[in-house]
Amino acid sequence: MSVVAIQSVSKRFGTQQAVDALTLDVRQGEIVGFLGTNGAGKTTTIKMLLGFLRPDSGAISILGGAPEDAATRRRIGYMPETAYYYPYLNIHELLDFYGGLCGMPRAAIRARGRMLIERVGLAEAGRRLLRHYSKGMLQRAGIAQALLHDPDLLILDEPFTGLDPLARIHFRDLIRDLRDQGKSIFYSSHELSEAELICDRAAILRRGALVWCGTMREAAGDGRQNLERIFLKLLGGEVQA
Repeated sequence: MSVVAIQSVSKRFGTQQAVDALTLDVRQGEIVGFLGTNGAGKTTTIKMLLGFLRPDSGAISILGGAPEDAATRRRIGYMPETAYYYPYLNIHELLDFYGGLCGMPRAAIRARGRMLIERVGLAEAGRRLLRHYSKGMLQRAGIAQALLHDPDLLILDEPFTGLDPLARIHFRDLIRDLRDQGKSIFYSSHELSEAELICDRAAILRRGALVWCGTMREAAGDGRQNLERIFLKLLGGEVQA
């Protein structure tokens, strides 16, 4: 079953072709990494999946509905690459705020919020104002808010940015647990090593067009290649230092 279905989707900004006839799906209980260099069209695609932008052509289905439908959005958890949270809230107050926006009962917000704060490793910083959080701590707060309403689909934009090695391990374990519960995860990244460790499938974007999609086993082939080699072969001339 396809939780996300992208069919021949294109998006242009003036003379720039941001997304070019993209066709891709995400299945139930699957982790899909959406990979590419900066400016490849990853964030534009995510904005269309969330209903923030509309495609110029093609069709998108999310959980059987349209991205802009309120009922569909309630089943999506989203973490942007750079989140801007109210700096004078603590993590408990932040989750109270987001839970209220989702229409969750206060008791459910508090119970699930406590569990998630513990799970992402912020329990000891629970009363600290967000303005005193490091980049990695804010990323973990973003993970907690994305999971608060128990979504069926997680859309994450560069989720590993700012996480230290231990936090990365814990986050990978969390994502795998969610997949095992039947959740679907679609995340953009340019960190190939993380994608190889966590993804069931990866899709590589070049100038808005899909140039490769496959499983990690397919990426490994006969053992003489990996995702990094495929990426460099396809995009090596575009990778910037």
